[in-house]
Amino acid sequence: MAHGSRAALTEVYALNKVIRLFSLLLGLTVLLVWSMPSFSADSLEKVRTRGYLLWGADAEGGAPYIFPDPKDPSKMIGFEVDLAEEIARGLGVGAKQAQNAWDSLIPALMRGDSDIAMNGIEITPQREKEVIFSLPYYIYTEQLVVRAEEKEIKSVSDLKGKKVGTLSGTVAQDMLMKMGGVDLKIYAGQVEPYEDLAIGRLDAVLLDLPIAAYYAKPNPKLKYAGPPAGEGFYGIALRKGDEELKAKIDEVLAKLMSSGRLKEIYQKWDLWNEKQERLFRDAGKSNGYVGLEESKKAPLYTFFPTLLKGAGITVLISVISMALAVCLGLALTLVRLYGRPPLSSIATGYIELYRGTPLLIQLFILYYGLPNIGISLSPLAAAFLGLGMNYAAYEAELYRAGISAVPKGQMEAALSLGMTQRTAVRRVILPQAFRIALPGVTNDFIALFKDSSLVSVIAMVELTKTYSILAASTLRFFELGLVVALLYFVMSYPLSLFARRLENRLKRQQR
Repeated sequence: MAHGSRAALTEVYALNKVIRLFSLLLGLTVLLVWSMPSFSADSLEKVRTRGYLLWGADAEGGAPYIFPDPKDPSKMIGFEVDLAEEIARGLGVGAKQAQNAWDSLIPALMRGDSDIAMNGIEITPQREKEVIFSLPYYIYTEQLVVRAEEKEIKSVSDLKGKKVGTLSGTVAQDMLMKMGGVDLKIYAGQVEPYEDLAIGRLDAVLLDLPIAAYYAKPNPKLKYAGPPAGEGFYGIALRKGDEELKAKIDEVLAKLMSSGRLKEIYQKWDLWNEKQERLFRDAGKSNGYVGLEESKKAPLYTFFPTLLKGAGITVLISVISMALAVCLGLALTLVRLYGRPPLSSIATGYIELYRGTPLLIQLFILYYGLPNIGISLSPLAAAFLGLGMNYAAYEAELYRAGISAVPKGQMEAALSLGMTQRTAVRRVILPQAFRIALPGVTNDFIALFKDSSLVSVIAMVELTKTYSILAASTLRFFELGLVVALLYFVMSYPLSLFARRLENRLKRQQR
């Protein structure tokens, strides 16, 4: 009877936990729904009531669009900063920038993170399916840049078989992909491709002329290759349904053009040319897009080969990096526990340094910092070393914990049998320590699969970067995201099962 009462109480307690958990989730859902921005109201009226225009841009993208003022890093400057302030003034409000990664500006706009998105966003048919655009405010062209001593590459037609850098989700990327035969290297920032070109990692860079004019033209190691290629328009993106706000912004842009104020801004940033004269003359007549044909929405399976290639690179990086981490971590542990000063202190310092600094910073130093002292690593080598050296510090701590868990009597017994310390460690201590540390090592391997996505900052196109490139150019963030999430799950779940079985086996052995 008492046993039945306890069982009933246990069931009631479990039911109460489920109810509390459900209530918590319901409360969080209500809070999220309540806090989500509403798109049904008049956006123009919202902006005026709020008192400022929230414009989405990526300050990390750099000059001459928007970037921190070298004299006052807390302040943003750039020609689009000036333009945003003029547009906001025309609306009778102030301007406030909303930070988002460049290839996420339109999804962020559609989520309601900003009223408009303006950051060198090229007007393309793919984007026009998702958002509406203002009048074009700038005509851009693509400028090819090579090293100063380059003699073979004279135009875009000479790029086949060459390593060419560009930005993710840009028209320049579309142009290079349509050409075929180009070894395309995709970057998240506009500074890094020119740095890689200068030190010989790339053969050429193709980007919008305003970017080339600011970062490549002043560099004596680089030069323009041929005249600008292609032509297109920058526009301000707005959510569909915000036609009233678009009409008012178009009105402000037209006034800025006719008054000469927009020309003053472009002259200030050395962006004025004869093409802008044509834009100002034909303001309101252009459809906002020139050069690329509208592509049909491809079936989802057409992206599978590219995603699988990215997944293969992720597996390669993860496996080799983990192997390096395991070997280096073991060496660090042995030196720390059994080595003599100063080697033991150096091993301890290494572990604390790598555990105490972000992996992203370590990757930046390896790839972009080492060339300053004459060491230039390939993206793949930097990825192996960056992840392997970082995870080695964590593996070392796992091994140290495993060795500390082995009873001291084991070492004493081995020494009493005539073994040397080295032999005792190798034959007695390490086998037992490995058994204890192994579940943690497998869990770290799973974590490494996810952390491998960070190597995209050093121009490695693994699975996550492949997804961001495809999603930015097709705007199919949800569908492709589900596919990528499934691929990561397929890669990591067998390791999870292995870790679980291993832990259960070790528990049975301990009993």
